[in-house]
Amino acid sequence: MPLPPLTKRQRQIVDFFQEYLRRHSISPTLEEIAQAMGVNKVTVFGHVAELERKGVLKKTAPGISRSLKLSPAVRAEQRSTHRPLKILGTIAAGGPIEAIEEPTELDLAGIVPRDRDVYALRVRGDSMIEDSICDGDIVLVESRNHARDGEIVVAILPDEQTTLKRIYREGDRYRLQPANSKMAPIYASEVVVRGVVLGVVRRYGPGGVGAPKDHG
Repeated sequence: MPLPPLTKRQRQIVDFFQEYLRRHSISPTLEEIAQAMGVNKVTVFGHVAELERKGVLKKTAPGISRSLKLSPAVRAEQRSTHRPLKILGTIAAGGPIEAIEEPTELDLAGIVPRDRDVYALRVRGDSMIEDSICDGDIVLVESRNHARDGEIVVAILPDEQTTLKRIYREGDRYRLQPANSKMAPIYASEVVVRGVVLGVVRRYGPGGVGAPKDHG
């Protein structure tokens, strides 16, 4: 049975519900949904009640905060489709810049592994061109806080700026190495890893993208 038509906000709630369930293996509370949507609990209660009426969500036990469950139709949709990746913003492949901007979506159905938490960033700069990562490309990043020496990472520097480089540990410091012989590495005593590059979607001309290239 296909899903009934949903409003934009109802779709956002269902998507959040699916992602929360995938990450935590339990259903979110109304308070958690409200916080994620940036609205109050009363507003969320109305949307959830409408989703229950449409048969998208089902309450398994009255008065229990985590009793909402997804309907079989939603679970079937989840198995048969692949959610678009969020492009969280721009990552510097040059001098460090702030990474997170206004999220947009990139539909890469069937390309990104389902068992990994992956997001996308658009590249700005040419410090990684010798690794075939060019200005305007989109990198696919597995969200994790650890990396092996030599992996291409999304790195947060002590000043909270973000850059895309290969990471190496050298004694009590880190070397963030560009893939451009004209550029010098960045050295830092502390680096926070926010993800490791799995691949890159090539940019072909203004606004166009090509096939992804594996980096993992």
